[in-house]
Amino acid sequence: MDDIDTSTQDRFEDALKALSSPVRLSMLQWLKEPEQHFSDQAHPLDMGICARQFERCGLSQSTVSAHLASLHKAGLITSKKIGQWIFYKRDEDAIANFLAQLTSRLYSIGPKSGNRFSEKSDAKTII
Repeated sequence: MDDIDTSTQDRFEDALKALSSPVRLSMLQWLKEPEQHFSDQAHPLDMGICARQFERCGLSQSTVSAHLASLHKAGLITSKKIGQWIFYKRDEDAIANFLAQLTSRLYSIGPKSGNRFSEKSDAKTII
């Protein structure tokens, strides 16, 4: 296995681990619809969502940071530091790539008939 395959495999496994947490799944969903979940943010939403906004889930700042770091390590979100603040956005291309890999792997090991998804693109509704 070469470095690219190892890196791709590591990223895929990091994404699976990141998505195993209901809190991180919620964070990823909130980032999908920031105008619905973060309308009170002072900065424009197109900058991303300030890490402090995630404290709404009742977790400490350090726990929120750990969850965001897990999503970032998995490549599912991007971060940008502006001044003292860090803003986060979903990485839609990376999420689509992860879903394509997941779908491909599930189809390669799963039954040939009776699949839950009628088309590979149906997997996009999960995340």
